[in-house]
Amino acid sequence: MNLSRQDGPIYQQIAAVLRAELGKYQPGDFLPSEMRLAERFQVNRHTVRGALQLLEQESCILRIKGKGAQILGSLLSYPLSQNSAYSSWFEANGHNVRTSLVTKRSRLATTAEVEHLALQEGDAVLEYKTLRFLEGEAVSLISHCFALRHQLMLAPYQSGSMRDHLRSNGLELERVFSAIGARLPSVDEAARLRMAVNQPVLTVETLSRDQYGHPIELAFTVSRSDRFRYHVVM
Repeated sequence: MNLSRQDGPIYQQIAAVLRAELGKYQPGDFLPSEMRLAERFQVNRHTVRGALQLLEQESCILRIKGKGAQILGSLLSYPLSQNSAYSSWFEANGHNVRTSLVTKRSRLATTAEVEHLALQEGDAVLEYKTLRFLEGEAVSLISHCFALRHQLMLAPYQSGSMRDHLRSNGLELERVFSAIGARLPSVDEAARLRMAVNQPVLTVETLSRDQYGHPIELAFTVSRSDRFRYHVVM
């Protein structure tokens, strides 16, 4: 394919062509290899990388080492309100949701956990870390933290909605607050969410209480900002 140097940098022209062709692919598909793209556009691989980097910055693709450039789908939007539940909301809107348990452990409570869960300095918490998949794609990593007194109730949990598990044990949760932020992911977070370490993630810290007004769960969620967004429902 012949490209004109009078129409802007070559890598931008290549990115424009590839961008226009993204509709031919399904989310999760891969673009041709850098070598094949270089042959197609009659340029070197460095120029192709510039085009792919531009598409990655636009959240059109995700470059995965050893695999190539994967096509990303549209942003998934979640309404954040007092009683909204992540899994239930997406399932009700026709999405395939899956949650797997990554780790569970007891550890010393942080200052924030002591404050929000009404603990004493030196108390331990139970931390359950889960990975949330939407349409088969990992989009959120969640740390659920509880007072140690809930150990017996939480012991059977292996997968699925944490809120549903608590409901089955007689606890109806509602949000007290959610604090939204953004930062770069850790190496572990990027690996689990299959994203680049230089792409930002959305973070949400949420305190939930039961129907009796008792603080039950302090959760910290890390989500891919290229696949996920929140909108606050007043």
